[in-house]
Amino acid sequence: MRYFKIKRAFVSPDSSNIRAFADNDPLTGLANLFDIGLVFIVGLLLTIFSSFHLQDLFDQTSEITIMKQSKDGQMEIITKQGKKIEAVRVTRTQAQGRGVRLGTAYRLKDGSMVYVPEE
Repeated sequence: MRYFKIKRAFVSPDSSNIRAFADNDPLTGLANLFDIGLVFIVGLLLTIFSSFHLQDLFDQTSEITIMKQSKDGQMEIITKQGKKIEAVRVTRTQAQGRGVRLGTAYRLKDGSMVYVPEE
């Protein structure tokens, strides 16, 4: 049962050598690395949100529309109006029907798109 004994280093109070507070464990720096990793992850998330201008997702008065397409061609439109978030999946059967032409969209050389409404 001697393996379960706690080994402690006691030093007399008048000694200048404070060996009782010395820590020779090589894993003591691991906790600091974990903390640094958490700070790095939070900083990375903040950088991503600011670079893609996603701060409006957290604003209660903003209105955002995001359109995404999966690999199989499935389209999804995500709209946020204030606190209400709605996601609508668009399929070919939902997009068929009669309608009125509203205008024309053009893609410019820099990649941006311009919508010109018909009068």
